[in-house]
Amino acid sequence: MNTTYIAISILVLVMVALLIYLTGRKGTANPLSPLAGLAFSFIIAGLVFGEQHWFGYALLGMGVILAVIDMIQKSKQK
Repeated sequence: MNTTYIAISILVLVMVALLIYLTGRKGTANPLSPLAGLAFSFIIAGLVFGEQHWFGYALLGMGVILAVIDMIQKSKQK
């Protein structure tokens, strides 16, 4: 059952990326910072390793913490 949720999550992410690619973005694109990319990686790894609850949740938590740190750093730069 958990594998189904992971597959659906990955499918939705691919569909969103495809939709953004096909419609095109207007204006300038802001590239991901290295910290945001690392946070995204941890979140995806948490979804993939969701079968082992403690490990999956730990990876998701790390991803969220890194994303919050990145948002705080970006808000201080402006």
